[in-house]
Amino acid sequence: MDFTSLFKHCNEKESLIGIIGATRGYGYTLLAQIPKVKQMNLRLISSRHTDECVKVLTGLGYKEENLEICVTSEQVKDAPKDKIIIIEDYRLVLASDITSLVECTGNTAISSEVSAKALKQGINVYMVSKETDSVCGPMLNHIASQNGTVYSLVNGDQPRNLLDLYSWGKVLGLEIIAAGKASEYDFVWNPDTGEFTYAQGTSGPNEIIPEIRDFWYFNGLETLKGRRRLLEKYMNVISADLCEMNLVSNITGLLPSAPRMHYPIAKTNELADIFIPKEDGGILDKTGVIDVFCNLRSPNEASFAGGEFIIVKCENKTVWDLLTEKGHVVSRNGKYACMYLPYHYMGLETPISILLGDLLGIGTHKECRQVSVMVGVACRDIPKGTTLKVTGHHHSIDGLIPELWETKDAQDTVPFYLLNGAVLLKDIKAGEPINRDAVNPAGSFPYKLYEQGLKL
Repeated sequence: MDFTSLFKHCNEKESLIGIIGATRGYGYTLLAQIPKVKQMNLRLISSRHTDECVKVLTGLGYKEENLEICVTSEQVKDAPKDKIIIIEDYRLVLASDITSLVECTGNTAISSEVSAKALKQGINVYMVSKETDSVCGPMLNHIASQNGTVYSLVNGDQPRNLLDLYSWGKVLGLEIIAAGKASEYDFVWNPDTGEFTYAQGTSGPNEIIPEIRDFWYFNGLETLKGRRRLLEKYMNVISADLCEMNLVSNITGLLPSAPRMHYPIAKTNELADIFIPKEDGGILDKTGVIDVFCNLRSPNEASFAGGEFIIVKCENKTVWDLLTEKGHVVSRNGKYACMYLPYHYMGLETPISILLGDLLGIGTHKECRQVSVMVGVACRDIPKGTTLKVTGHHHSIDGLIPELWETKDAQDTVPFYLLNGAVLLKDIKAGEPINRDAVNPAGSFPYKLYEQGLKL
C-alpha cells in the first residue's frame, strides 16, 4: 500500500491526540514518534504522575514552556492551543479538544469508561489496552458505529498487525487455515556451544543443553515432542498471548485451536508443516483457528520478534512451485504456505492507525462479536475470600492459568480481565474455572458492556 498516496488528499485534516497511561513502554514509543509525523500533534497526556510526564516529554525533546498542567475541566477547556495539556484525572480528558484518544492504561474499568464516553462525544478511540478490548471490544465497536466515530486496535501491537495480514489474505482470496503469532520470548540455542537462552537478549536464564541437537532439524511431530521434553520448564501459557488472540478471534471469527494454544517450539521455516491439519502431518484438529508458537533460532538468526503469520492453502501447484523456488515458506508436501510479518514495532507504527482513523474513518469493525472468551482456570486450590489481582509484565493472575474458550462453552464463566479485584465467594478447586457464582461481577461498567456485547 502506498501510504503517501492514501493520505495526500487529507492535507486539511489534523489529529489532535490525547494519551492516557503513556509514560513507559508502549506509550513512550508513541510519544517519541508523534513529533515526526505530519498532520499529527500531541494535545494531551494523562497519568497519575504529572511530574513524570514532564520529565518524559522534556527528555524526548518537547519544550517545557509548551507543557501545561491542568487540574480542573475549566483549565483544560481554556488551555492555549499551542500547549500540551498534562492531567492526573483521566476524566478531564473529555473536557479537551482532542480528536483522538489513545488508551494505554491496561485498566479495564478506566479504559472502558473513558472510551465509551469519548466515542459518544465524537472522539475516535485507539485501544492499546488489549485487556479491555477482550471483554468490551464488541460493544465499543458497536458504540462507535452508532455514533459515527472510529474505534480501532493499533498497529504496533500484534492483534492489529495480524488483522491487517489476515485481511490482506482474505482480499486476495486465499484460504486461511490458521493465523497466529510468536510468543514474546525466543528460544535461542547455539549449535557450536550447546548453550540455550530463553529471553530477550542475554538477560534471561541460560544453560548448556547439547541434546537439543537431536531435535534441531524438523522431522515431524516427534521433533516437537523432543523439543518440548527438553525445554518443558521454560514453557508457559502467557496471559498476554491468549488475550491478543482473543482480540483477533472476535473480529475474524477464527476459533481457538486449543484452550491453552499449542505453543510448539518451532523455527520460522517449519510453520507451514506444523500449523496444518493432523491428517497432513500437522498439529491442528480443525482449520480456521488461531494459535501461538515459541520461536526457536540460533544466536545469529533474526528473531521473529513476536510477529504474526497466516497459513494458507496452496491451490495451484504451478504457482506454488514457482514461489517455493523463490524461497517462500511452503510445507514439505506442497499443500500449505506460511506468510508472515516478523515484527511489531509498538508505538513507532501506531500513528498509521490513527491517521487511517482520523483522516479516512478506517478502523471500526462492525462485525466484531464475542467469538471467544478468555477464562481463568485454577492451577491450585484457592480458598474462599482470596482477592484475585492482575499483576506483572504479562498481566497474569496468581493461582489462575488462562484458557481461551469458544463463547458457547463459556456462558457461566467470568472473563479473565473482569476478575481483577474480585473476591472469591467460595473455595475453588484446582482445574475449576472461575464462574459467576464464585465472584460478584454484576454492577461494574466493563461487565455491563461485556453482557451487552454478548447480545449483539
